Amino acid sequence: MLSSTMYHAELHIKNMVCGRCLKAVTEILDSFDFKTTSIELGKAFIESEKPINRDKIAEALENEGFELIDDEQTKLISMIKTLVIKYVHQESNEIEQLNISTFLERDLNKSYSYLSSLFSEVEGRTIEKFVILQRIERVKELLVYGEKTISEIAWDLGYSSSQYLSNQFKSETGFTPTQFRKLMDKPRKALDKV
Repeated sequence: MLSSTMYHAELHIKNMVCGRCLKAVTEILDSFDFKTTSIELGKAFIESEKPINRDKIAEALENEGFELIDDEQTKLISMIKTLVIKYVHQESNEIEQLNISTFLERDLNKSYSYLSSLFSEVEGRTIEKFVILQRIERVKELLVYGEKTISEIAWDLGYSSSQYLSNQFKSETGFTPTQFRKLMDKPRKALDKV
């Protein structure tokens, strides 16, 4: 009986920020005949009976707007961004019980001061600013749906008041939430472009 060697790889993937991204990356990896043992935002675990060619995977991912990450700092920044997106766009009550610093420390097993310093150094903005920008994009999304009042949106996203949400929204977009809701062409950004 021949023994078969299995090759394993953990892939860190930039710009993987939503459910459609999970599907797209899964399809890319399936095209290589890899077994995807686990996939989540920003990360995939694969195995194969053949050696895994990271360059070919990187090329296929880049063709679809993703990027294979290899250096540790870039991986960590990508994981911070992925977790912030998960935190802001979450559907879990468990997440909303934590503040962002506790959430990141817990999931990354690193001090928030280290994460914050690294993020600011590499990105040129703070984690807090990135959270604000993600929240604004989430507010835009909810305004476009038109199913909730501004007060309900403020409550859902953890703002202390609808006035605070309105002030922050206007500061970032130049529009009040009410003005934005009335716009015919609502300018939104892809989450990975925030």
